[in-house]
Amino acid sequence: MADLFDSDATPPAKPAPRPLADRLRPRALAEVIGQDQVLGPEAPLGVMLASGSLTSLIFWGPPGVGKTTIARLLADETALHFVQISAIFTGVPELRRVFEEAKHRRANGQGTLLFVDEIHRFNKAQQDGFLPHMEDGTILLVGATTENPSFELNAALLSRAQVLVLTRLTLGDLERLAQRAERDLGRALPLDGPAREALLEMADGDGRALLNLIEQVAAWKVSGKLDSAALATRLMKRAAKYDKSGDEHYNLISALHKSVRGSDPDAALYWLARMLTGGEDPRYLARRITRMAIEDIGLADPQAQTVCLHAWEIYERLGSPEGELALAQAVTYLALAPKSNAGYVAYKAALREARRTGSEPPPKHILNAPTRLMKEQGYGEGYAYDHDAEGGFSGQNYFPEGMKRPVLYQPVERGFERELKKRHEFFSKLRARRP
Repeated sequence: MADLFDSDATPPAKPAPRPLADRLRPRALAEVIGQDQVLGPEAPLGVMLASGSLTSLIFWGPPGVGKTTIARLLADETALHFVQISAIFTGVPELRRVFEEAKHRRANGQGTLLFVDEIHRFNKAQQDGFLPHMEDGTILLVGATTENPSFELNAALLSRAQVLVLTRLTLGDLERLAQRAERDLGRALPLDGPAREALLEMADGDGRALLNLIEQVAAWKVSGKLDSAALATRLMKRAAKYDKSGDEHYNLISALHKSVRGSDPDAALYWLARMLTGGEDPRYLARRITRMAIEDIGLADPQAQTVCLHAWEIYERLGSPEGELALAQAVTYLALAPKSNAGYVAYKAALREARRTGSEPPPKHILNAPTRLMKEQGYGEGYAYDHDAEGGFSGQNYFPEGMKRPVLYQPVERGFERELKKRHEFFSKLRARRP
């Protein structure tokens, strides 16, 4: 045995310093910052814990909002054994071992809370593998996903679990987290007011990202307080969260479309810029912008479609970033254009009528009769040539015989469609007077 006073003895190794995010991990649900819509006394988890009845759960939310922490604290609150796995690194053999160990625990009187991170990455068969163990009480499943569960998880799994939505942290939440970090560090961050706010915004609602940024700032040897410019020089701004094929993609294109429909050019330009800076394909945006012109502006401003097509063509010729300005100008034009979906509504109504009436033939008087047999069958008989009629309008029926005439197109009193409404009403009155 080595002499304790031997100068050659190896000193005991010091434990590696724990990251700030790990040191500040809440030890009780009451310490969790944010997510009151889930954890409050009248919120789903608050009610479950008060009643002593916890069900399987799916936490849906962006990174860094507390999904793992809340799951771990739920196990503590309910005296369940906590097991954490990731769908990225766990295969079928590991899952079987987890279930077997949970069965042994249950036989010995202890339940298991199984936390599955990135649960949406399991395929359908793997997701189905959880069902019997959830049903017989072997595990209480808490899954975490950043993707929309409606699209990524099996209906059978969703029917056995409650989906709880966790939201990105507000600036107020992040400020509380920053103050907690400063208490742990024993000193204030060397930032002035605007720089501190800029740091919070860099975190983009992600608590873990904020703590990592704070740890970097706290390690700097500076005298006095840094301003926003100095902070920006030392820290790279965190890239905004944007998944071009996931839920965020559909959320942002919905925001862009509804801003245009709501005649708000500033909001529309903002969401367009958000998608472009997130890496969205401008060609996809050109197609969607053209669709907006057709669906939401229509004949209230027929020029809108031409503006969109020209912007699309300009982008193809110029490319990025210059061509993106043409898309921005098209979005601005659409937002300020008069709106009408009358043509869109009329087309959908026509589709319903077409499906309802099946294969009803056109009336014989508007059918061509290129052969003698067709003439003998009455094709073209009684057709009124509109150019020979008074006012160039015959008022004949062009719907199938016996079909009640529907009213499909109802133009609005906006933009160019106001003029079309006058013409529509004019012909309707003439039609009513003609035999």
